[in-house]
Amino acid sequence: MAARRRRPVPGKKLRITLTRSLIGLSPTQEATVKALGLRRMHQSVEHDDTPTIRGMVAAVPHVLQVSHEAQ
Repeated sequence: MAARRRRPVPGKKLRITLTRSLIGLSPTQEATVKALGLRRMHQSVEHDDTPTIRGMVAAVPHVLQVSHEAQ
């Protein structure tokens, strides 16, 4: 049986902001933050609200700020 893919719900977005420095993070945590598209402190990106993105945020919650975008 083929696995079903979850599609993002249209209009559900997350605004993710890097609030602390990457200095001192483990290499895997640093790679997770960079995979989210964050390079500098106080930089923000928008991503669809999917389980994958939520898992990445849950791996490094101490350096990120997450807010829900109303669309």
